Amino acid sequence: MQRQYPIWKYVAFALILVFGIIYSVPNLFGDDPAVQISSPNTTALPADLSNQVKQILETGHLPYQSIKQEGDNLLIRFTNPDTQLKARDILKGTLNEQYVVALNLAPRTPKILQMFGAQPMKLGLDLRGGVHLLVHVDADSLVKTRLEGETHTFTNELRQDNIRYTSVNLDSLPDSTLAINIQFPDEKSLNEAYSSLPRKFSDYLITKKKEDGFVLRATLTEDAIKKITDFAVDQNMTILNNRVNELGVSEAVVQRQGRDHVSVDLPGVQDTARAKDLLGKTATLKFQMVETEHDASGSAPMGSKLYDYDGRPILLKNQVILSGSSITYATSAFGEDGRPNVQVRLGGGGESLFHRVTADNVGKPMAVVYVESKSNSKLINGKLVVVRHQVEKVINVATIQSALGNNFQITGLSSEKYAENLALLLRSGALTAPVDIAQEQTVGPSLGAANIEKGILSLVVGTSLVFLFMILYYRLFGLFADLALLLNVVFIVAILSLLGGTLTLPGIAGIVLTVGMSVDANVLINERIREELRNGMSPISSIRAGYERAFSTIVDANVTTLIVAVVLFALGSGSVKSFAVTLTIGLATSMVTAIYFTRSLVNFFYMNKKQVKRLSIGI
Repeated sequence: MQRQYPIWKYVAFALILVFGIIYSVPNLFGDDPAVQISSPNTTALPADLSNQVKQILETGHLPYQSIKQEGDNLLIRFTNPDTQLKARDILKGTLNEQYVVALNLAPRTPKILQMFGAQPMKLGLDLRGGVHLLVHVDADSLVKTRLEGETHTFTNELRQDNIRYTSVNLDSLPDSTLAINIQFPDEKSLNEAYSSLPRKFSDYLITKKKEDGFVLRATLTEDAIKKITDFAVDQNMTILNNRVNELGVSEAVVQRQGRDHVSVDLPGVQDTARAKDLLGKTATLKFQMVETEHDASGSAPMGSKLYDYDGRPILLKNQVILSGSSITYATSAFGEDGRPNVQVRLGGGGESLFHRVTADNVGKPMAVVYVESKSNSKLINGKLVVVRHQVEKVINVATIQSALGNNFQITGLSSEKYAENLALLLRSGALTAPVDIAQEQTVGPSLGAANIEKGILSLVVGTSLVFLFMILYYRLFGLFADLALLLNVVFIVAILSLLGGTLTLPGIAGIVLTVGMSVDANVLINERIREELRNGMSPISSIRAGYERAFSTIVDANVTTLIVAVVLFALGSGSVKSFAVTLTIGLATSMVTAIYFTRSLVNFFYMNKKQVKRLSIGI
């Protein structure tokens, strides 16, 4: 055996040890329950908001630890979750929709560790909770949008068939469903339309309404509404998944719940305000032609709607010639005039209509409407009531210079940050239908604490028994194995913290299994050494033979387990993946600690001795 271990190996182990300590220690400090306030748009928070929040909390007799501006957010730390929840409700009710108020957890990591980027690892919903959001998909608005667009299609078909009609309008029925009413001047026109339209519009149930004159009523069938709803929910689930990925959340669960809701679980999310803001926003854009034949200062004529743009009224035609779902890519940039814009690429369908309409309206103005669903909470009679509404904002009006193809720009945006945010939302997917947060919940802090307590208790009890057994049975070599075991756990925690991984209860099971395998490696090495000693080999030679002969066996066992872990990660669900991740990390770190770390300790302990007569290995 080489008596002098290379210095560089000791230095390398020392650096690895420092790394492990720096990036694992933040997990010992825990978190403070906090409330985070941020702006619903890209504007900065006002300077006096801190004083306003302080006054609200003092009026409500809610003690807090600190109020501090961190980046674009205002973070208020509390001493316990009860005060945190009360403060959240009061702040939401008082500040209304001016700001996004959300629960958060603020790490207590010391600044000196933050300088190295050290942060505690995230814990899953089953350990610390996280954010559970129930997202309502407003499929009814998609139905309304389709009916509004179809009114033009109905009139076009009637013109092509030379059937006279008086008016076409959208009507709300007593059961809240929408219908297209077509008024005819006489019974002959009514009957002609009744024999023609049902063959061309199979998704509609078309009936006569003679009691209101010569009227045909067209309502969407149940199957058609179900198709529209399923399409909206499925498309929105895909887009919400993309937005979760944009948040960098691992092991998130996005799944359908009921007819028009989507459940989103974000374990270990720190920035809940941003999660709500990004997931809940609809980046739905509507491109509509400007109505120029009527005066915008009066009431809106049939087929158009009055908007406000730059402080002046503007009339837009109801027909949507392009929606946000047609956008496949968007990026922010600067135009030739130095102002921010968003460059858009189409490919999601609807391009042909957009190209045809813009070709037919060269020289006429076209508007871009940004649609956003908002929900704000108000304190009414001491209860927090959620009020939902939809906001439509004209963000751009431009004259069509030529027929627009698959690539064009949205110009006239207020700031670079606004352009970046809009591009991010469009890139992560424009929602097919507006959504709003129907329910927000920080899941299971008490349940998570109990799980953590039980998980740590089982880990401590199991590890302590292993420690005791190894020392009693293998003496000094058992102590070396125990130190390697401890270091292995430190490395797993450090790597999970550095990678921003999320630890769940199955993940703890993976660590426990890794601990067992790490001990198993040292048991194998020690038994090999004892075997060589029994065969009469010298202590130094026995150590060398023991490590060399056990090495291949340990590698083979770890490789086969690694293959299983890779398969579990590739095919398993969220909790199984967590198990596979911690197992994979543990396999890698145990190879370092169980073999190289213990051998360096053995070498260091015996290298200064001139003669080694016996080893403290239990025989």
